[in-house]
Amino acid sequence: MTLPFPFLATETAPCPAGLLAKAQSLPAPKVALVNAGSVNPLQGIREAADLGLADPVLIGDADKINDTAKQIGWDISPYRIEHAPHAAAASRAAELARAGEVDSIMKGQIHTSTFLKGLLPSAAGLREKGTRCGHIFHITRPGSERPLFLTDAALNVNPSVDTRKACLSHAVRLAEILGDTQVKAGILAPTEDPIPSIPNTMEAAEIAEWAKDALPNATVQGPMALDLIFSAAAAKAKNYASDVAGDADIMLTPNITSGNALFKLMVLGMGCCAGGLVMGLKVPVLLTSRSQQAPARICSAALGAIVAAAS
Repeated sequence: MTLPFPFLATETAPCPAGLLAKAQSLPAPKVALVNAGSVNPLQGIREAADLGLADPVLIGDADKINDTAKQIGWDISPYRIEHAPHAAAASRAAELARAGEVDSIMKGQIHTSTFLKGLLPSAAGLREKGTRCGHIFHITRPGSERPLFLTDAALNVNPSVDTRKACLSHAVRLAEILGDTQVKAGILAPTEDPIPSIPNTMEAAEIAEWAKDALPNATVQGPMALDLIFSAAAAKAKNYASDVAGDADIMLTPNITSGNALFKLMVLGMGCCAGGLVMGLKVPVLLTSRSQQAPARICSAALGAIVAAAS
């Protein structure tokens, strides 16, 4: 018998029931699935449709979409199919979003770089000039529905201060859409002291100072080491005064390496459910992964439905 790696969780949290109920209370959005002709993405959008979270628009090679639907036993005759093979699928999704014919866009069987190349540039018409986009994970652990919003762990590689300000603003906005109007955010760094030799600590202090006026409904503190963000006891032991310590709703990371590692540790090591989406475009973009399990796919679809209704 092969035992799981000792740091891997043996259970996975479900999609939060409250989040799912909120999404199901809204009209199902038109969701464009980009490159829909493979089993995993088609099964994912099917799950969303069955739960009332999506009215699918299937984009890609029409023959492959129909063949794959037959393979998984799904009657897709009620749904719109757009024949736009390969890289053309993302551009077609952008066209439909510009025209108001879809409410959100979901990544299917397509490289992330190709997918985003069809959506993010100003020429795609989904982003106002100067607007910076950010990805946000909505993470819940087993036994709790309170989310931690983690940004950015999937889109911006080595973000500038201005990009991180935008990511923080998007996360605050998502929390507000979901009903939390007094959010607390910790800006992750290796230490709570601004130290010139550790640039991200200085940047965190700059962002926290900016947030005092720019985000008046949020309490933002940084730099903060991870133990301080997660633990009020750690803050007390270090004599660190904080309203955020142990009570953070949002964690802003310095780069994609730290953010992605945290996300995967929480999912694989803690069994968390992590739905996510990109904000900053005309419509929410669901940047799903082939390795995501059903609860995370459902959570992403629920988030997309809620944000689409608020847009």
